[in-house]
Amino acid sequence: MTYSITELANEFEITPRALRFYEEKGLLTPARDGQTRIYSHKDRARLQLILSGRSVGLTLREIGDIFDLYQADGDCEEQYKLAISLFRRRMKVVQEQRAMVDRQIERLHDICSDLEQKLEATHETPARRAANNEVHAPAMS
Repeated sequence: MTYSITELANEFEITPRALRFYEEKGLLTPARDGQTRIYSHKDRARLQLILSGRSVGLTLREIGDIFDLYQADGDCEEQYKLAISLFRRRMKVVQEQRAMVDRQIERLHDICSDLEQKLEATHETPARRAANNEVHAPAMS
């Protein structure tokens, strides 16, 4: 089964330019019929892996390095080891980013709460402020 550039672009919701870019980077190697690119089932599978790798933040170089270790005889041990190493490194980076985002969210929540209290205090009238002080004043015996 073969695919045209338009068919693959539409299927994966990318532009034909993106496919040509991946070809320029050596990640895809479609056959040619004159000026027409003819993508194979292997090209389609590689495109799927490229997009999957990009979606988790791998660089094109890292994806290419994984592809370079592919063995047609089915011995993919080195390829798998490299992929696991790259994925674990990427996971660590993303976990660090998530921790940073969680700290930022907590800080923003604290700032908003603080500002909301200050805003509420600016809307109190002197009479209301006095009434609040009476309610909150300690009882005298």
